[in-house]
Amino acid sequence: MTEPSAPTLGTWPPTVPAAGQRSDPAAGQRSDAAAALAKAATLIEALPWLDRFHGQTVVIKYGGHAMTDEALRLAFAQDVVFLRYAGLRPVVVHGGGPQISAHLERLGVASTFTGGLRVTTPETMNVVRMVLTGQVNRDVVGLINRHGPFAVGMSGEDANLFTASRRGALVDGEFVDIGLVGEIDTVDPAALRVLLADGRVPVVSSVARGAGGEIYNVNADTAAAALAVALGAAKLVVLTDVEGLYADWPAADQAEPSEVISMLTAADLERLLPSLSAGMIPKMEACVRAVRGGVPQAHVLDGRLPHSVLLEIFTDS
Repeated sequence: MTEPSAPTLGTWPPTVPAAGQRSDPAAGQRSDAAAALAKAATLIEALPWLDRFHGQTVVIKYGGHAMTDEALRLAFAQDVVFLRYAGLRPVVVHGGGPQISAHLERLGVASTFTGGLRVTTPETMNVVRMVLTGQVNRDVVGLINRHGPFAVGMSGEDANLFTASRRGALVDGEFVDIGLVGEIDTVDPAALRVLLADGRVPVVSSVARGAGGEIYNVNADTAAAALAVALGAAKLVVLTDVEGLYADWPAADQAEPSEVISMLTAADLERLLPSLSAGMIPKMEACVRAVRGGVPQAHVLDGRLPHSVLLEIFTDS
């Protein structure tokens, strides 16, 4: 016996009204039509943004909770592939803080942070390099390539993409040595331009080589900003684990968190930097660096929200 095919709009099996109730096919059709119109409105809302960003490069710094939650990982990969199919040229720069910390813990090595940056000994650097380039990069590439042969993984060491020199952390107005942590000096995006021209999605781990051959751990926010400037990107998008930048953080009353700032200038953000929490400073410095370097817009998004990248780029909200 052949089962009837499901209705085009609706569900199978169809809902059977309870005793004493009358079915209303017209009401169901109106509901279906309203849902279809809502979908159409969402698509039309994206039209001006599709036109504006078609062919443009968008650099996305991928990190935080969005890298560890499986549903968010899958949603992020979908976002990146959507951007590519929509005619944008996405570039992903990733960190791997949770993965690095977990691996160090298994080795019995404590993770220490100063000024929002990981203190990186030679032993720690070996783990950073292995985890970022050998594990996290491959994982991100694999997620994206479930949708097609788009993503190509590379390290900041490859093709001299990043060169860096040792930097310290500013703590209470003084610079403190934090080991093999690098500040990007130069970016050579030639290899990435070839990949982008071929329709690929570069996925870059934030490791860099120094002039003397030494390897540095580079903050992924910083790396993403430098790359956005070098590529002449239309946007820098930074995923984080909070809603955004709070007007007054930490709030005196944590039950009533302060308001999230929706927009501000680079000059306003520079004035706020000294009062920010240590973990937020590198992200905000990256935004300032990108905008000062010619990137028109830099955004900090809540990476815990599925498809936050698409919502930022293709909707008015």
